[in-house]
Amino acid sequence: MVLSTRFFTDFTPQASFDIKKCELHRLEAGPSETAVLTREQGLQYYRTMQTMRRMELKADQLYKQKIIRGFCHLYDGQLLLVVLQEACAMGIEAGINPTDHLITAYRAHGYTFTRGVSVREIMAELTGRRGGVAKGKGGSMHMYAKHFYGGNGIVGAQVPLGAGVALACQYQGNNQVCVALYGDGAANQGQIFESFNMAALWKLPCIFICENNKFGMGTSVERSSASTDYFKRGDYIPGIKVDGMDVLCVREAIKFAADYCRAGKGPIVMELETYRYHGHSMSDPGVSYRSREEIQEVRSKSDPITMLKERMLSNNMASVEEIKEIDVDIRKVIEDAAQFAISDPEPPLDELCNHIFANDLPMEVRGTNPWVKLKSVS
Repeated sequence: MVLSTRFFTDFTPQASFDIKKCELHRLEAGPSETAVLTREQGLQYYRTMQTMRRMELKADQLYKQKIIRGFCHLYDGQLLLVVLQEACAMGIEAGINPTDHLITAYRAHGYTFTRGVSVREIMAELTGRRGGVAKGKGGSMHMYAKHFYGGNGIVGAQVPLGAGVALACQYQGNNQVCVALYGDGAANQGQIFESFNMAALWKLPCIFICENNKFGMGTSVERSSASTDYFKRGDYIPGIKVDGMDVLCVREAIKFAADYCRAGKGPIVMELETYRYHGHSMSDPGVSYRSREEIQEVRSKSDPITMLKERMLSNNMASVEEIKEIDVDIRKVIEDAAQFAISDPEPPLDELCNHIFANDLPMEVRGTNPWVKLKSVS
C-alpha cells in the first residue's frame, strides 16, 4: 500500500521539543524539559492514542444501542471512557518497561490496550462474550493482562494493592516498579494515605499517580478537596505535577520517576493534570456542572492527539496523507472488533464458575441456593 508519494527519507527522523516544566515537591531536580521524539515513536504514539479514542467512541455507541450493558467507564471520560486522557496511558507505557507493573481503577480500557490486549478482546469483554479478555465475565471494570492487574471497581482500593505489587518487586529483587493509578475523586481516601505511609517506610518502588481530570463524578476538585495540590499529598514523599495532556511530558516524567524508584529511593507521587470530554459515566451527560464552552475550549487548545499530530506535521516527521491512512486503518480495526464483539457467542452457564482458583482441581460451587451446583475448573 502506498501511503504517500513522498519517500520515507524525505521525513525528519527525529526532533527535540521543549515541554512544560513540572512542578516539584521535595525534589531538587525534576524530569527533563526537552523531549526527543523519533518519527517511529511519533507514529506509534499517534496510532495507539487514536485507537484508544476510536475504541471508546465505538463503545459509547454500542452502549447507547444497548449492546453493552451495565457499568461502562470510558477513558475519554464517558462510559467511564478515556477520551482526552489518552496521553496519560500512552506516556506511562512509553516511560516504563513491559515487565513493569500497572494497576488502575475502573476507567481501564485504555490501559488494557497499552498493556498489550487487542481491541477485539476489549470490545468482546464489554459485550460479555467468550472472546473477551476475561472471557466475558469481567465487563468494563475488570480487564487484566500480563503485569496489569485491572480494572478495579472499588474507589481507591487498587492503591494498596499496587503498593503490595511494589513490595513483591522489592522482595524478589527484580528491579521492576509498580504504577498505581487513582483519580482525583479517590484522592481523599484513607487507604491511599496508609499506602503512602507503608511505601515510604519500606522504600517501595511504587509510582503513585493521581489522574486529575478536574471532576470526581460531577464534583469539581475545588469543592471536594481542601488541598488540590495532589502531588504534594504524600507530604514526606517527593512529588511531581505533570501536564497530562502532553504525551511527551508524561513520558519524560514517568522515566524520571521510574529511575528514582529503581535507584532504591522509595516511592514517588505524581499528579497528571488532564481532562475528560464526557461525563463520569454513561448516565452522566457531563454538562450539568460545567459549560459546553469550557469543554470545547479544552478540546480546541489541549487535545493530546491533535497536539502530537501538529508537532509531527510541523516538523516534517509525517505527512497529512500518512496520518489519514493511519486513521482509515484504525477505523477498520475498530469496526472489525465491534462486529466480533456483537457476533461472538456469550459464555455458557457451565463456564460461569471457572477460574475461581488457579492451578486447582475441579471443585463444586454452590449456586444461588443449596440445590444448584456448579463446577469450577482452573
